Amino acid sequence: MTKFCLYLPERSYSAMEKGIVFSIEEFAIHDGPGIRTTVFLKGCPLRCAWCHNPEGMAFAPQILKKKNGAEETCGERVSPRELAGRLLRNERIFRMNEGGVTFTGGEPLAQPQFLFETMALLKGRVHIALETSAHAPPEIFRRAAELADLILIDCKSCDPEIHKKFTGVGNARILENLKYLCGSGAEFVARVPLIPSVNDTRENMSKLSEILRGAKSLRRVELLRYNKIAGAKYYMLGKTYSPGFDANKTPEIWDEFTKNGIPFIVL
Repeated sequence: MTKFCLYLPERSYSAMEKGIVFSIEEFAIHDGPGIRTTVFLKGCPLRCAWCHNPEGMAFAPQILKKKNGAEETCGERVSPRELAGRLLRNERIFRMNEGGVTFTGGEPLAQPQFLFETMALLKGRVHIALETSAHAPPEIFRRAAELADLILIDCKSCDPEIHKKFTGVGNARILENLKYLCGSGAEFVARVPLIPSVNDTRENMSKLSEILRGAKSLRRVELLRYNKIAGAKYYMLGKTYSPGFDANKTPEIWDEFTKNGIPFIVL
């Protein structure tokens, strides 16, 4: 037994399901309050044209090939107990800086059993944030909202045809989960990746603003400017980055939120 396992509750974890994590980044400051550790879970049912983590799409570990010919494995199988123990080594730092742990991906809700068992081990010890597309069955999404202290929900497009064209999936399930979140009292941040000529329209922002109006525990809306940092990652996967929109165009920014009393920032 490793030393950090002493932090965990006394019970048997022999039946715990191992998950696949492709990156753990310590001392992060962007995905939730304070200083955090961000955990990237592998596997995603979406195929967003602008995805910045293409190595997180596949559910199995992969070999990445760098330009110098070197290879590295992307994806590590770990148990909830192992992962929680690793994360709790920074518990004191989290408490001192009002930080915590953020689960992202890929799509973390695509590994629900592993995610929930890990979150349960952390619950009450550290602040837990979950970044998600919300493309998950309602019962899984609602369980996640119960376990997390903060939900960072991606709102890609309110238009079902545009959403399916640029992500590969429809948005009916996502909007259902978003509307549940608005009335649940669970604290959340709505994030919009601003993609030029895709979702950076006044109509899209207006529809989203109407959905979010009156949300009980919405902290703010974050409008995230598109950038092209993912190209090198596609190369390592043996793919070409062809997003299907004008990646050189500057996305438009519309304030359709202030009129509904919704705070927003542009990042």
